Amino acid sequence: MRWDNLTEGTTDAALFGADSVTTRTFDTPEFRGVTFHEIRARSIVNRVPGASRMPFEWTVNPYRGCTHACVYCFARKTHSYLDLDTGLGFDSQIVVKVNAPELLRRRLADRRWHGEHIAMGTNVDCYQRAEGRYRLMPGIIAALRDHANPFSILTKGTLILRDLDLLREAAAVTEVGISVSVGFTDQALWRTVEPGTPSPQRRLDVVRTLTEHGIGCGVLMAPVIPYLGDSPAALRSTVRAIAESGATSVTPLVLHLRPGAREWFMAWLSEHHPHLVRRYERLYAGGAYAPTWYQRRITGQVHELAEEFGIGPGTRGGARRISRTPEPAPASGRDDAPTQLTLL
Repeated sequence: MRWDNLTEGTTDAALFGADSVTTRTFDTPEFRGVTFHEIRARSIVNRVPGASRMPFEWTVNPYRGCTHACVYCFARKTHSYLDLDTGLGFDSQIVVKVNAPELLRRRLADRRWHGEHIAMGTNVDCYQRAEGRYRLMPGIIAALRDHANPFSILTKGTLILRDLDLLREAAAVTEVGISVSVGFTDQALWRTVEPGTPSPQRRLDVVRTLTEHGIGCGVLMAPVIPYLGDSPAALRSTVRAIAESGATSVTPLVLHLRPGAREWFMAWLSEHHPHLVRRYERLYAGGAYAPTWYQRRITGQVHELAEEFGIGPGTRGGARRISRTPEPAPASGRDDAPTQLTLL
């Protein structure tokens, strides 16, 4: 495994040294088959590449790799920078930056830091199952709260509710934006394409709970999966459920297939829906993104449904901050570059 020559952020220093890595496994049902590489990172606040169209400049990513195991996850490519497998390895070899809270607190206290917005969940989910054991987010949120530093979180995890009190405290002193990712409500599709995530309904329960406690929460409707989750009936069902959850906004995002994710997703498609392989090859013949005409069609349909069900598009608060489609980023060894926000 290659640890040393991997840089993060804008510094020339390595992300961490090989001598700072502790590898652990836990013999519990939720972590069986998962290996954790605990590292003491050298930095935690990362600058987004200048060419990006992201509406924020800084990110914090306490984990690398994700047990949510979404077959389409764009971040799979980042595992190759550590000579790790982008398929099962991405799902089961999790890098944990155990000193993330202390590094963040130190950075926020630096007089050269000017309180810029920090986005989380833009690479892998900061509320994946590992967070239940390592509990990095309470320290991270507390540091942001104590410095009244604005931030946003994008997640598929229900564990965010554990930190509800901290989020409310932070929201009282600074701008806090929360979005939950729910691309579809089809249970059969969820079980195969997002096998490690809470169900779509449980995620919408998170939206409902946050809203009931005074924290506005938007929904990133991502990914909308062509030919599997894009029928008029499927879109209607999903938008209706999102509206009923009390979400402040809904922003659709069509599936994109960047290198690393593309190969893994197409292998999944060949196994589960072989009749769709040729259609996908044609739809994505131009690259990682579906054609503009297709994206516009989905966006238009979702916005019409949102208006019908009384929910606005993604134009308010934190949801707007973390749901735009950025310019594709160049390949690099950085794990902080949010090349697309589907998690996602």
